[in-house]
Amino acid sequence: MDEKAIKKLIRLVEESDIDQLEVSRWGKKIKITRRLAKGNGSAADTVMVHAPQQQAPAVQPAPAQTSPQTVESKPSDADKKYVEIKSPMVGTFYAAPAPDAPPYIKVGDKVSVGQVVCIVEAMKLMNEIESEVSGSIAKIMVENAQPVEFGQVLFLIDPTG
Repeated sequence: MDEKAIKKLIRLVEESDIDQLEVSRWGKKIKITRRLAKGNGSAADTVMVHAPQQQAPAVQPAPAQTSPQTVESKPSDADKKYVEIKSPMVGTFYAAPAPDAPPYIKVGDKVSVGQVVCIVEAMKLMNEIESEVSGSIAKIMVENAQPVEFGQVLFLIDPTG
């Protein structure tokens, strides 16, 4: 990747709300991380460029079987007791890590803080979305391979479950 492309990626991170961007092309991997400088509150970006020893195969999650009654489009007033897991970015929602793999979670499953619940693909990068709360999955709000928006509700978690 040339210097011009790297500078463009750095500007993308600086002009957005994201804290980290990782791009892999032609055996080279570039990771841009925004870190706050101590004391003055200004942002300093760090760029690391390296060639991985072994290229990992691309992950293409397959459509998982989701029953229609478990997928809802918008939370209702009755859902106020649930904690929402929202998409942190625009992308494509995938329920499973690979085409032949079972979904990460299904309705009724117990989840804990930090547990991966799905993938949102954005700009050819697979981003694992983790639960920020413990509880049980009450509703899955989107279907597999469906486009999602920033802040869109993906799951409702019953924290008492």
